[in-house]
Amino acid sequence: MAEPPRGPQGASPPQPGPEGPPRQRAQAPKGHIYAALDLGTNNCRLLIAKPEAEGFRVLDSFSRTVRLGEGLMQTGELSEVAIARAIEAIKICAGKMRKRGVTSARAIATEACRTARNGAAFIKRVAQETGLHFDIIPPLEEARLAARGVTPLLDRRDAGALVFDIGGGSTELIWLDLRERGREPKILCWGSMPLGVVTLAELFANQLDEPGIHARMVAEVKTRLQAVGGIAPLGAHPAGPFHMLGTSGTVTTIAGIHLKLDRYERSKVDGTWLTRAEALVVAGQIAAMDKDARAAQPCIGPERSELVIPGLAIFQAIFELWPAPRLRVADRGLREGMLLALMGPKEEPNHKRKRQRRGGRHRRFRRRGPKPNGQGV
Repeated sequence: MAEPPRGPQGASPPQPGPEGPPRQRAQAPKGHIYAALDLGTNNCRLLIAKPEAEGFRVLDSFSRTVRLGEGLMQTGELSEVAIARAIEAIKICAGKMRKRGVTSARAIATEACRTARNGAAFIKRVAQETGLHFDIIPPLEEARLAARGVTPLLDRRDAGALVFDIGGGSTELIWLDLRERGREPKILCWGSMPLGVVTLAELFANQLDEPGIHARMVAEVKTRLQAVGGIAPLGAHPAGPFHMLGTSGTVTTIAGIHLKLDRYERSKVDGTWLTRAEALVVAGQIAAMDKDARAAQPCIGPERSELVIPGLAIFQAIFELWPAPRLRVADRGLREGMLLALMGPKEEPNHKRKRQRRGGRHRRFRRRGPKPNGQGV
């Protein structure tokens, strides 16, 4: 999922449990160290954490822009240059996992590997060269993990929430039911649009700063969103009064600029509330900037000065099709959901849990970390 590094690398305070029951308490054996590795269309991201009484404490993190999906729309395959960038970043992640003594981990790949003809071959090569085994997960699992990761930020006073994750190659939307106060949010419907910031940028290659391009991109995204199956009817939420919750570099950028930050600070951005008007005003301000002005913004920077434009178009299209009165910004998501899933009680039926203990997706390995012969995560 998604775009820029979300917050500083290194240790961080404990990640809290949800606001209101039930609390998500870590069920992991004492002393275990967990890792969640997400290889998206644009970024490679790692979190290493240990369980705490409620949630977990991040021990280490890593994020690098690898542009794995670069050129994928034109060729249908991952390029050798992009593969090399991704493998270099994954090797760094493997080293961090060994250093931290990770005992249980999961590594996932999303839209770029789902789409590419050579996606499976790439995953096999990654295992051979780094010792890390990746699962190419389907869109529904990606949506569930992202929703689980942001659950602590949901406002239970509303009947529902629309969670969206703008990634590099796809955008996930999840409509959650918050009406049962003593239970975890229930997914009422969901959809995955196979269009993210990288793929939308390539669709409008060399046009991102042309006059009127933002409006054209918004119109394109609206058309694509309305073609996605399984989504809620336009204009409302099936549960009733609702708020938006966005987890992506686009929304964290909007929040950072709204807060007038001199540099990006996760602690100030994560959990920020914006009204609909505030969010759209900032989005409009960014869209009106030229590339140099965007690059000069401390919450954007030169590396993201182009990709922020398609991100804004996707954000605005979602907000116009489902006009929520307010937005909560999450600098968390897929990796946090993976960690909670690894640490907490499994949701699968009993027969599936038994299969996992015999060697399923959530693999455990000795404290020295992934082995060089390809055995490991």
